Amino acid sequence: MLTTGTIAPLFTLPDDSGSLISLKSLRGSPVVLFFYPKDNTAGCTAEACSFRNQWAAVRKSGALVYGISPDGEASHRKFRTRFKLPFPLLVDADHAVAEAYEVWAEKRLFGHRYFGILRTTFLIDPKGRIGKIFERVNPLGHAGLVLEALNA
Repeated sequence: MLTTGTIAPLFTLPDDSGSLISLKSLRGSPVVLFFYPKDNTAGCTAEACSFRNQWAAVRKSGALVYGISPDGEASHRKFRTRFKLPFPLLVDADHAVAEAYEVWAEKRLFGHRYFGILRTTFLIDPKGRIGKIFERVNPLGHAGLVLEALNA
């Protein structure tokens, strides 16, 4: 079980432009990983735009921000372009990283069961340890809470 203080699971994923992003290569900077269910949906758009709207303050904190979902590169690229998101979106098509971070789970909607992303954000410190976990994220204003934690 992932908890504050544990080493964040390492991964390498393609971003919305096809470049590979490796968590190990980001050591030395705080990293915000926000797992979200699907591009271009109301909650996911609100969450991503929340980070966009706080971008200057997030960058001032020195943090690197990455959104992660199972959507593909083309979907991420359209989502990022449409909402002018200044941070990369990572493709976790087989949800292996979501599973490693324990955010891939059974969900229910209108009596139907399916597997998907539990909206969760991880703050990873410059040494690669999990500094804070935000579970059951409310997408509205979420970036403000993350920013408070980054500046604490």
